[in-house]
Amino acid sequence: MDLKQELNQEQYKAVTTTEGALLIIAGAGSGKTRVITFRIAHMLDKGIPQSQILALTFTNKAAKEMEERVKQHTGRKLQNLTVSTFHAFGVRILRQDIEKLGWRSNFSIYDETDRNQLIKETGRELGFTSDALDVYAVGNLFSNIKTGRWSWDNPDKAKRGNSQYRKLYEEYQAGLKLYNAVDFDDLITLPIKLFQEHPNVLEKYRERYRYIMVDEFQDTSIQQYQLMHMLANKNVAVVGDDDQSIYSWRGANYENIRMFERDFPQVIEIRLEQNYRSTETILAAANGVISHNTNRKDKSLWSGNGSGKPIEIFMPENENAEADFISECIQSMRLTEKRSYDDFGVLMRANTQSRAIEEAFLESNIPYTMSGGTSFFQRKEIKDIISYLRVCANHDDDINLLRILNTPRRGIGRTTIEKLNHIAKEKSCSLWEGIQTVINDTALSSEVLQDFSLENETSSKAKENYEISSKAKEDLADFSNLIKEQRSALLSGRGLSKKIRTMIEEINYWDYLIGEHQKNEKAARFKFMNIEFLIQSIETWENSPDNLDPTLFNYLNRVTLLSRDDMDDNEQKGKVNLMTIHASKGLEFPVVFIAGAEEGIIPHARSIEESEENVEEERRLFYFAITRAQDKLFISSCQKRRKMQSTIECEPSRFLDEIPTGLVEYHKPAETLDQQSTQNFFDALKKKFST
Repeated sequence: MDLKQELNQEQYKAVTTTEGALLIIAGAGSGKTRVITFRIAHMLDKGIPQSQILALTFTNKAAKEMEERVKQHTGRKLQNLTVSTFHAFGVRILRQDIEKLGWRSNFSIYDETDRNQLIKETGRELGFTSDALDVYAVGNLFSNIKTGRWSWDNPDKAKRGNSQYRKLYEEYQAGLKLYNAVDFDDLITLPIKLFQEHPNVLEKYRERYRYIMVDEFQDTSIQQYQLMHMLANKNVAVVGDDDQSIYSWRGANYENIRMFERDFPQVIEIRLEQNYRSTETILAAANGVISHNTNRKDKSLWSGNGSGKPIEIFMPENENAEADFISECIQSMRLTEKRSYDDFGVLMRANTQSRAIEEAFLESNIPYTMSGGTSFFQRKEIKDIISYLRVCANHDDDINLLRILNTPRRGIGRTTIEKLNHIAKEKSCSLWEGIQTVINDTALSSEVLQDFSLENETSSKAKENYEISSKAKEDLADFSNLIKEQRSALLSGRGLSKKIRTMIEEINYWDYLIGEHQKNEKAARFKFMNIEFLIQSIETWENSPDNLDPTLFNYLNRVTLLSRDDMDDNEQKGKVNLMTIHASKGLEFPVVFIAGAEEGIIPHARSIEESEENVEEERRLFYFAITRAQDKLFISSCQKRRKMQSTIECEPSRFLDEIPTGLVEYHKPAETLDQQSTQNFFDALKKKFST
């Protein structure tokens, strides 16, 4: 392959500079994925072993695309090449060496739902009432504490110094270890802890991975940077753009680019400024906006795609008129420009803006997909089946065991579960071990009750906490035998999907769904159809020629790490893409609508109140939205908007004034839109699109 023909001058330099530290500043649409994949292919052609290359990115979709492109360039199987997300790489490290930190290697990975359930259970044990425990807020607090973004000693934030929440955090951490589980933050923080406490383990990885690349470097957190820095030898390349850093709220730190320059003083910097995505007009608008940020590397994107059409800014009366405008534009452009629905991206600052737009799409029969809705794997019926699989894989996973213990119902009531919790707490064991204790009739052994005097009323009540009826013991024994039998089947040989289908039949899940939806069999069938889709997806996964180890453990790790866009690619084809700006990462559309470009929405009201630095991130977000557009960009800013029970006057976003005036056309409908004037407005739009 002639790289000089395939790449522009700066791209060629980035691809062929394989030794030393390299900082690639890659503007939006400048072909950074192309550069990374060509760079890996070039390194392999030079004779660098696959096993020595580590490429880290932020979504499973991006990692998969990267690996597929390298395969196309090289024509090789890449069984020893590591292309991974940060979190999946953390799993790989922990599977090998987490026992050194006190966990077992078959640990479970808790998603947000599991984490919140453990917080709730821990809070209940510590005496928190449901009203006093905002599980979502506490989960965010714990995440910020764990990753070092916040400190218990910092009094600036409410609850940080609260001893109750600190105790709750400590018990939550102890619970994770007791249940042999880690949460998502642990996938980064525990490898760092492992490397710090066991330098020989770190050296093993440093010896293996002699060439490291990091994509979307502006989105790395301080911990991710620390992990990369610990692993890096002298050959490390990072690719990023500080102008596209929009994730500070989840720990991203664009200052990592400056830290990289400090930590690797011999770094070579290469800037990719030629944009292959958008028209000159769109890029000039983006450059005009982002130039108002002060804390950035100076760069200016340029395009060879021609000037294109002006950016059109509309000022509809309210959010309903805005939604009608977007709907009408999409339908008109489909007819006049022969576009498909998936050519359109509708971007919002917040999910709360979607209601009016969704209603307009439904009314106009426009098919759409909404990013940020309920994930397939968060649907109850899917979580139930996955929970069975998790308990079969790891008996000590209390969160998932509690989920399935009485689902479908098998006579194990709340009283029994409370007594199991007492036993597990007294014996410092998992619920599964507590169940085995009950089944073996040792719950009331001297080990547990040695200090209880039957003559003491308090002790008698305590004894009641451990007494479980014969019927409950039989039900627990049936459950235990079911899990043991299914574990034996699921972990033996191949054919995982068939074994899961058999398990679902064994637990009579269909009968359970019918019982739960006695007046709506259609709902039960829909949920069971989702389970069938789950089984089919497992079958596809295990039969993939690239899947060398289709085990239950690997499948469960994949489920935890999957993002929603990995599962819904096929479902999204032929539909308008409605999403938040944050959710549009890595995407581009021929036609983009930015809805709600108003003060208080973008920039967000909270950012305006807090600091100029936060306004700069909002500006980066607006810049990011603009650069999703390839051919045509529409921006709408409502004159009024419904908020709670009242209607408020809106001001156009300050960012609109930062777009150079020669690039835009403003349209402002009449103050009062009666039916006829609305029709005239849209007739004019149709005529405009047909010329």
